[in-house]
Amino acid sequence: MMRTVWLILFMLCLAIFVPVSAQEEQPSVVVVVMQGEINETQVALLHRAYTEARAKNAAAVILELDTFGGLVDSAVKMRDMIDSMPVRTICFVKNRAWSAGALISLAHQHIVMAQGSSIGAAEPIPATEKNISALKAEFAATAGKHGRNPRIAEAMVDKTMGYPGYAGQGQILSLTDSQAVAVGYAELIAADRTAVLAHYGLQNSPLREYTANWQDYAAGWLSMAAVKFVLLTVMFLAILVEFKTAGTGAAGLLAVAAASLLFTGQWLLGYAGWLEALLLLMGLLLLGAEFFVAGTGIFAAAGTLSLFTGVYLLAGAGNTAVYSILISMLLAIGLFLLIVRRLPSSRLWMKLVLREAETGQAGFVSGNDHSAYQGKTGKTLTALRPAGRIEIDGTVLDVVSEGEFIQPGLEVTVIDTTGNRMVVRLTKH
Repeated sequence: MMRTVWLILFMLCLAIFVPVSAQEEQPSVVVVVMQGEINETQVALLHRAYTEARAKNAAAVILELDTFGGLVDSAVKMRDMIDSMPVRTICFVKNRAWSAGALISLAHQHIVMAQGSSIGAAEPIPATEKNISALKAEFAATAGKHGRNPRIAEAMVDKTMGYPGYAGQGQILSLTDSQAVAVGYAELIAADRTAVLAHYGLQNSPLREYTANWQDYAAGWLSMAAVKFVLLTVMFLAILVEFKTAGTGAAGLLAVAAASLLFTGQWLLGYAGWLEALLLLMGLLLLGAEFFVAGTGIFAAAGTLSLFTGVYLLAGAGNTAVYSILISMLLAIGLFLLIVRRLPSSRLWMKLVLREAETGQAGFVSGNDHSAYQGKTGKTLTALRPAGRIEIDGTVLDVVSEGEFIQPGLEVTVIDTTGNRMVVRLTKH
């Protein structure tokens, strides 16, 4: 069964990436429809669309955006993704691009406003000085990169700045469709997608439309901090259980499933690649190999190192990743200790755990108990330097003094007996 588990693992890893070889003769226009909260699901959607846009040499990418905002971290990831895109990028603000959506819009080479749409209102929550300063810098740098006025972008984040004619001090800046065109943030106001395509000479290009699907929602769910923590804990716990119960392979298969889900979530978001996949695969295979060899621990040590490195990279390769791994490990060990008494033991586990006890039934005897000599007196047979011998009631005993030198033939008193150790001192008369 265990061999089947590792074979399934190997085949699954080979099937993770499916090369795309087909190429369209005429470059298409990729249209990404994004609605609702900005989160990791939207990051996965954009990554999926951009990956295929690169593979098919798309002529342009149009992001049709309608959002009240969302997670700043997700918006920054999308901003970086858009900035790195080698083809023309166009943001079509369908209704609103507020908060995190404004940053995503500013990352595009071109911005088009739909009739009645608006952009801005990007004050962070909580509006601390640190958050405002950091986000204001992001907005200003993004706007300036594409030739837009950074001062306007900053006023969208910091309400203390204002912008003459559009927002007074104490008011956060938002721009209507016509205002965005007037300040040079948008290039035109368009009624629909057809008008956008016509303006940029793309009306004859085939379209490829992308909306969020189950894959994107799964990636968003798997990327949640709580879910990743649970997967890490399950993986570590399953590995410990497999070492204890090796034979059925059920726990090993659970560890493989947890590691696969952890990797898949990050891969769908574009944060993981072949390196992480190989590290996880090698780690699990090396740990599995420990079951089939006369274990010296080499395979287990190498597998553990490979597995931890892969998990560290998947978790972000920073302090947060270290804390997450350590906490999940401690929790897994705690859960393992709670259930270990109910688990059968594998041969490998028996190699790691001391099974025999030195019992009297097995022929083992403990050291002599000298507690009966506590307080008794005797005579030294040899000098105590500080160890030597004395005689009490005809019995010769090995003793030590408190550190002083005692001549032979003197009377001493036993003042302490701990196990086999007896301590004596000169008797005072």
